[in-house]
Amino acid sequence: MKSCGVRIFLEYFILETTRMRTLTLHLPDAALPTLDIFLKKTTAARVFRRAQAVRDVVHGRRLQTVSETLHCTSSALRKWGYRVADQGVHGLVARPRSGRPPKVTCELAQHLNRLIDHAPLEHGSRSSQWSCRELATVFARDTGVQLGRESVRGVLKNNTPPKG
Repeated sequence: MKSCGVRIFLEYFILETTRMRTLTLHLPDAALPTLDIFLKKTTAARVFRRAQAVRDVVHGRRLQTVSETLHCTSSALRKWGYRVADQGVHGLVARPRSGRPPKVTCELAQHLNRLIDHAPLEHGSRSSQWSCRELATVFARDTGVQLGRESVRGVLKNNTPPKG
């Protein structure tokens, strides 16, 4: 193997002309082991799927076969391959999305998590267990930020440590 890198040929169909073309990527020698390690460590399902798809193509499976198996488009698969070639496995991590910024900042999420550590009775609730609606009410009273119960549930879901 050359130290300058491994030359990987990826095949894909061009739907308009139905002729075979070759996509050439230059990956460093350490790309394959790094991809395997990344697959074992990642917990995000979307990133895992991307890494798995790129690894399958690098191992010699046809681009079209991988895209059909993993239910992704071949254009997405090509994009992920280019990202791995340019940025390494970190190119598979999701980019920030455009759109409205989240209403709940990191500080507000921390405040909500601290609120959970206290008994609801300490905050004037009639119940001994928190409900999302009750948390939203107390949170609004403390911070002035109005959240719906589904927003509270989303914050709690994202900040809950994994079981295991």
